[in-house]
Amino acid sequence: MTRSKDSSTSLRIAIQKSGRLTDKTVDLLHGIGIEFDNYKRNLMVKTRNFDIELLLLRDDDIPEYVQDGVCDLGFVGANEVYEKNANVTVLRGLNYGRCRLAIAAPKNGSIKQPEDFNGKTIATSYPFLTEKFFSEKGIDVNLVEISGAVEITPQLEVADAISDLVSTGGTLRANGLQELFTILESETKLIQTNLELSPGKQELVDKFLVRIDGYQQAKRSRYIMMNAPKDSIESIREIIPSMKSPTIVPLAETDMVAIHTVIPIDRFWIVMEELKSAGASDIVMLPIESMIL
Repeated sequence: MTRSKDSSTSLRIAIQKSGRLTDKTVDLLHGIGIEFDNYKRNLMVKTRNFDIELLLLRDDDIPEYVQDGVCDLGFVGANEVYEKNANVTVLRGLNYGRCRLAIAAPKNGSIKQPEDFNGKTIATSYPFLTEKFFSEKGIDVNLVEISGAVEITPQLEVADAISDLVSTGGTLRANGLQELFTILESETKLIQTNLELSPGKQELVDKFLVRIDGYQQAKRSRYIMMNAPKDSIESIREIIPSMKSPTIVPLAETDMVAIHTVIPIDRFWIVMEELKSAGASDIVMLPIESMIL
């Protein structure tokens, strides 16, 4: 199921039609300035201001469509990429849709350690990854492939344990299951076909990645403004974990300056007290829509 690399000048990108990744992927695309409508009512959507076609698919179909060159790029969970053993290139991890593929068994049961699984039956929607996990440990298991409601199979005596995606673990606990081992930590990935792209398409991919990188950096950063005495500038510069030297602006009070910079959001609350101790005041933190690195 392949198409000629020259059959279209548009960059074709696969996204999940509906599911846990859809809304955040659409938000990301809108956040990097890609304009489109009616994605919920169509299988293919042409964007208005970037030469992109969006193909809306089931998430487990996306790795194959990208592998075969039907789509040039795809937004999909790492769990699907590695379960399908797809021949694609992972371009970026996107820091959303986080979950894990885990092994769980009845909380009050006898299965606790890896060796307890020998000869047991495991229900899963991820047979490739589950088989690989136990095979590498030299443990023989029987797999039952289930497309949904995997967590109920031990109660129905269909399986002794399960291998399933876990986010908070609430569904496991509600069904009397205990998480034992993690097979794979997953998040949304941007993947690319390994088939050769035309120069025009590769140029579009490069431009698309610049937007993605700027958007991700902006999400991790905040614009910080503060006032400070002139004699505190050097000590504040040492405290600020900024990308580059901060902007320093004189104020009407001749002994005061305004300091503007960008810092990682996860560092702001750590350094805020240090900034105050160094003389900074009126500290303001603002979100950043995007950044060009």
